[in-house]
Amino acid sequence: MINILFSAKSERWDEYESPLTNALAQAGVQANLSRDHDPVDVDYIVFAPNGPVTDFTPYTKTKAIMSLWAGVETVVDNATLTQPLCRLVDDSLTNGMVEWVVGHTLRHHLGIDEHITKQDGVWRDFVYPPVAAHRPVTILGVGALGAACGQALHQLGFPVTGWSRSAKDIPNITCLHGDDGLRAALTGAEVVILLLPQTPETENILNAERMALLAKGAFIINPGRGPLIDDDALLAALDSGQIAHATLDVFRTEPLPAAHPFWAHPKLTVTPHIASSTRPETASHVIAENIARGEAGQPFRYLVDRRRGY
Repeated sequence: MINILFSAKSERWDEYESPLTNALAQAGVQANLSRDHDPVDVDYIVFAPNGPVTDFTPYTKTKAIMSLWAGVETVVDNATLTQPLCRLVDDSLTNGMVEWVVGHTLRHHLGIDEHITKQDGVWRDFVYPPVAAHRPVTILGVGALGAACGQALHQLGFPVTGWSRSAKDIPNITCLHGDDGLRAALTGAEVVILLLPQTPETENILNAERMALLAKGAFIINPGRGPLIDDDALLAALDSGQIAHATLDVFRTEPLPAAHPFWAHPKLTVTPHIASSTRPETASHVIAENIARGEAGQPFRYLVDRRRGY
């Protein structure tokens, strides 16, 4: 019998206790799952950064930390965390992100806002958008989420370029990497989707200089991390018309303060970090199967590379 500590907000326990207990049993793991274990007895921690555990030093027996979040930037630099850390990669989270990204890409591509916001009795001649094949899309970050979004957009006919720090080869996506690749990926792009992790290297990766590379009137969609974009540069690009509209789901400060200029800008859409959420039923199986791997002496899946930050 192993001891698993659940360290997240109390409402998450209400959502996860039953599905995680069932998933562990189905994975053949005999476990005592609790919110209250003596640290020296804990074998695994199911963890969210906003939960009660912030100091990992007492957890001397713990074999791994299983994150409930896909992003780990708020914990990866914790000096007390010496145990293996596994991020969450879940098909339902991926599918939710694909739906959100494709929905907003099509919204901007088709000019849907023009009709929704101007129901005023005036029949306006409307310039039809180009077909998808003539609307180049660039995705910054082609990990599991970015690659899945790229495949879905390809199926709709969009030419998709993906950029990452290191070289990748993904079917149906033109893959670029490095500084030169970033410039090439952004040059002339009409839709830019940000799905990079937050690291010192990716902060403000979309700044004034790089926004100027985009096609005039381009669209920006950010469900990744708030600090990926230079906020002031984005506002200036929206005001100049270089960027036609930005749809942002993530921000440097969350919740986004009521007085923040993003709320009132007519060319900016704010959504409250809802692009994709962890689903307890499916996430529980991912976590349980990874714990079962650990107990069987197999390598953990989705292990975080501390040097890279993700």
